[in-house]
Amino acid sequence: MAAFHEILFPLEVALGASGGPERVTEVVTTASGREERNTRQADSRRRWDAGYGVKSLAALADVVAFFEERRGRLYGFRWRDRLDHSSAPPGHAATPLDQVIGTGDGTRATFALTKTYGGLHAPYVRAITKPVSGSVRVAVNGVEHIEGTHFSLDATRGEITFAAPAIPAAAAVVSAGFSFDVPVRFDTDFLEVNLTAFAAGDIPRIPVIEIRV
Repeated sequence: MAAFHEILFPLEVALGASGGPERVTEVVTTASGREERNTRQADSRRRWDAGYGVKSLAALADVVAFFEERRGRLYGFRWRDRLDHSSAPPGHAATPLDQVIGTGDGTRATFALTKTYGGLHAPYVRAITKPVSGSVRVAVNGVEHIEGTHFSLDATRGEITFAAPAIPAAAAVVSAGFSFDVPVRFDTDFLEVNLTAFAAGDIPRIPVIEIRV
């Protein structure tokens, strides 16, 4: 993929943005009225309009500078989703038991961070590739392990690697809790800014879309 900048979009703007997950579903209705539904993508893709978070000319100037440094759509960056940025439910602190991310086999050392949505009918497992450094907590069979002693974190890929003495035994449950960002890019190469309209209460459109890394 194109280059990615490990930098967070201005937080006060991102937290006021509007958007969420999007899926691509094909629906075919037969002559009898029955439907055939199929999805073309296994994963949802999130998109936002950051313009809703711009509340001042200073914030707008920050976004313009950020846009220019990213060269429009060229470079990806980190985005904080106000609704969904933690392994724990809203209003709760992350714990090392939040998400089951794998089962040990006695030799496997590296585990990818994931977050599971739902659980009754068809749970969706989302890859978490941009965890927040310092936020990741890990447990094996419910016993918390310490970063730097028992495991290391690759915060650019969303992977934890256990040190040799701490590799999970066969059938051991590995779980984790964390905060995370979403890898995104601008979905435009033209940032239209109308200061007259902005002063009157209007806001610019600043589209942002999730990318795979």
